[in-house]
Parts: sequence; structure tokens; C-alpha cells
Amino acid sequence: MPDFTLRLSAPMEPKPAELRENFYWTADGPTSFEGPYGPRLGKLGPVRPENVDFVRLALLVFAADRTTPRSGGGSNWSQREFRLRVPVRTPEPWLAAKAELERLLDFLTGDAWTLDFYRARPPKEPVAKRLPLVAPKRAVLLSGGADSAVGAVLSRSQLAADQGHLLLSHVGAKNLAPIQRDVSATAEKLIPGPSQVHLQIGLRRNTKQIDGSPFTDEPSSRSRSLLFLSLGLAAASVDEVPLWIPENGFASLNPPLDPNRRGSLSTRTTHPAFLAGLAQVLTGAGAHGEIHNPFTEMTKGEMFAKAAELVGRDEAAAYLSATHSCGLTGQRTFGLPVTEQCGVCFGCVVRRASFQAAGLQDSTRYIDPDVSTRVKGWLTKNSVERSMQGFLRRGVRSLDLATMSLPPSYPTSVAADLCRRACTELGNYFA
Repeated sequence: MPDFTLRLSAPMEPKPAELRENFYWTADGPTSFEGPYGPRLGKLGPVRPENVDFVRLALLVFAADRTTPRSGGGSNWSQREFRLRVPVRTPEPWLAAKAELERLLDFLTGDAWTLDFYRARPPKEPVAKRLPLVAPKRAVLLSGGADSAVGAVLSRSQLAADQGHLLLSHVGAKNLAPIQRDVSATAEKLIPGPSQVHLQIGLRRNTKQIDGSPFTDEPSSRSRSLLFLSLGLAAASVDEVPLWIPENGFASLNPPLDPNRRGSLSTRTTHPAFLAGLAQVLTGAGAHGEIHNPFTEMTKGEMFAKAAELVGRDEAAAYLSATHSCGLTGQRTFGLPVTEQCGVCFGCVVRRASFQAAGLQDSTRYIDPDVSTRVKGWLTKNSVERSMQGFLRRGVRSLDLATMSLPPSYPTSVAADLCRRACTELGNYFA
């Protein structure tokens, strides 16, 4: 079982056993992570201490996930077991929430997690002043994808002229950073008036350990979005405002494309049950945990139509076409621009169907499958179109709904109707 501890200080000459068992996050010493943020998150301002604790947990989960390769075979081909030790200011509230946190992580990544928490003295670190934001109303996660782009304009449409919001991006893939900046700037132009600050946070595991030796790599990284969410809540905690996590309800429910898969997406960060459970755990531990998905009962096509209603059809089409929804990597291998989208992964297929459903022109740059035989084979191998068409023929079954683990606040009838509408959008796309 992989066993990892997050340390807030690092030895000058680490032993091999220490490197195998520890990640190091320090303010000014050797560190396992890349980015300008120390383990107190001082550059974010006066973050609530319990939210600092949660970021440490999420960062350790992400680092362990990223460093431990999955193995194939059987129905549990992707499941691993982890034991983690997390440094926090006060362990008792986190230990009380241990079982529920472990269950949520299991649900999120499909792995088995065992957590422990130990008391750590907060490292000395300068704390920045609050961001220059007028009357902050909320924080909104901005990934650079289409859903978060709709969230940005919806949020601005609900702000008074003397209010503002924070757009927060996690720069996990460097090619997304300019897309995030462009989406932020365009949202501000489309709905002028309210104050807006866009904060891009770069925090990720280094490629090398503190002694210069390489980390092992697992490319799937199902927990990456948990780190994004934790950083968003940390930033929102400074002004005690809600955090919006914009995601279409169909993707959030994550129905399986075929009976042998746990879901169409590899992670469940915006699933209603996960968000409700996490908010309850965080609030109980004293952290800021006010999380809201404004699109939890909308299809992506309905979201695109909402954007057109807010900013105009041509404007919405251009705005959404400039976003990035593709979940496939490897473009560089074929000499293709990393910003070109595959057009055949789950995110791309739903995106294309949504443009059509909303009656908007899709000007997205998709990879031309005929550019070479190798590219065509790569796209065919990674395409979900056949699985998607099989899913549409089968439809969302009662068993699918029963296994969605819906919270009491989300009626099964609402989920069934949402899936029906999403399937109609997808069916029309394939017709």
C-alpha cells in the first residue's frame, strides 16, 4: 500500500526511504511542488486556517495519485490503496471527519484511501493583503472550459454595478493559461460594469524529487479537480463568499456509457452527492465550505442557450468557441497544436452536441482526422462516439439512476428528466 506523508520542512540530504514516503511543501526550502505558494497560502491573503488544512489534504491526495501508477486487470483495474498523513493546525476536527472524508475520496477517484492527521506548526510566511475587489459577492472557478465560461457571464449578469466577483483558475496545463485569461477578459467585455479580478494559481507536483531524481508518473490524475476546488474555497474563505463550480448537470451525474464502466468521466468532483458531502464535512471541521453549482439541473446545450440569452447569439458562439473542453492529451506527439481539440472524447462530443442544440455556430478548432493515418488511428482509438451511441440506444436505465448515489436534495425524477434531455441533444447530434 502506498504510504505518504506531507512534510512542511525538508531534510538537506534526504535518504531514499524518506523520498519514497514523503512529499515536501516548504515556503523557502527544497520542495516537491512547483508554484509561488507556500504551505500557509500567504500569497492568497488571510485564508481561513482550516481551508489551508484542506488544501494540504487535497495537494497530498493529488501528489499521491499522480505518483502511483495504476495497474490493469479485472473489474478493479484502476483501484489502488493509499495511506496518507496530513499536517493540520488542529487534528481533532479532521479526525472526527476521517471516515466521511475517506468515503468521499473513494467515491471521487475509485481508489481506497486511509487518512491520518498530525499537528503541525504553521510555517512563517508573509500574508498578502486582500485582493482589490469591490464588494465581493462570490468566487467562480474558471478552468478555461465552456461550462466555466458560462458561469463567468452568468455570475456577472447577477452582480450590481457596485459589486464584484473573483474568477479563480488553476494552471495545471500551461497551454490553458492564455485561454483562461482570454475567457476572463471577454466575459468582462460582454457584461461590463461589475468589478472582476482573475487569479491564476499555479500549484502542482514537480517532475523531480528534491534530490533531483524523477518522480514516477500516473497520467490519469482523477484528483486534480479536488485540488482546484480546495484552492477555490481557500480564496473564497478570505471574504467568506460562496464558491461557484459551474458544470452541466449531465456531466456532474456522470452516467456510465456502458454497463462495465463506473461513469463517463474519470472523476466526480461536481457530483451532487460529493459536493453536498464535502460541504458538510468542511463546515463541521471549521473550514469555509459554501459550494454551489448553478447548473446542476441544466444540460450543456441549455447552458449554451443561456449564454446566448445573456450576451447575444453571435457573441456567445464566438465566446464559447474560444474555450477548451477536450480531455485528450498527446497532440504534441503528432506535431499538432496543443490547443486543437480532438472532437471525439466525451467532453468534445457533448460540446459539439451543445452548440447544435443551442443553434450556435461552432468555430472550435478540432483536429482533422485526415491529416495523417497515425492521427486518424489515434483519434479512433480514443473516440467515445461508438460507446456514446450504444448508451443512447440503451438509454438511462433505472439501475443507472439507482447507482448515481443522489443526495436527498436531488430527486431521482429530476435526474431522470435531465438525462432524458441530454440524451435528446446527443441523439440529435448523431442523427
